Amino acid sequence: MTPKFEDYLVSLLQPLGAYDLRPGAVNRGELAAYGAKLDGAAEELDHTAREMNLVTAEDFGLERVEALLPYRPVCETVRQRRAALAALLRINGDSFTTSAINDTLRGCGLNARAEEGSQPGYVKVYFPDVAGIPEGFDRLRLIIEDILPSHVDVTYVFWYNTWGMVAQRHPTWGDAASTGLSWYGVAIENDGFEDEG
Repeated sequence: MTPKFEDYLVSLLQPLGAYDLRPGAVNRGELAAYGAKLDGAAEELDHTAREMNLVTAEDFGLERVEALLPYRPVCETVRQRRAALAALLRINGDSFTTSAINDTLRGCGLNARAEEGSQPGYVKVYFPDVAGIPEGFDRLRLIIEDILPSHVDVTYVFWYNTWGMVAQRHPTWGDAASTGLSWYGVAIENDGFEDEG
């Protein structure tokens, strides 16, 4: 850390000519001590200012916002965590359109998509990039049901790769092997979920 305040204090007192401000002098040492404390205080203030803004927060600022919410978002990176918290904080009385719900689900780091059901009051929730039931589904379900309006009935729709779907992407075993994926990777790969119904 470069001493900022020591240099600033020296420049303030230099014109007076009453102090020996050469490096190693007693007066200079006193200013260095004051400057170091002021540098530390400025660094703490900068850190606190960063943490008070959701866009720049990285640690305790995010924890404080999460403490206001009934659960923690499902996120792996700080960037995803910021986006999730911003999405959760945007929820208000107008947040219950399908596009607003999907925006909130995406913002929460949930790999889920909501669509209106065929009847009023019903919503289908898909996990488009995950074959089968997603890992941590119980936790995801709690978050989704907290976000969605309480009067809406939620149906979860899971999809699975069939050998027919794998055969459409890879007509031969050689073609499948050329992808570099393991057999498990070939079985779960997804070219994009399409709702068939």
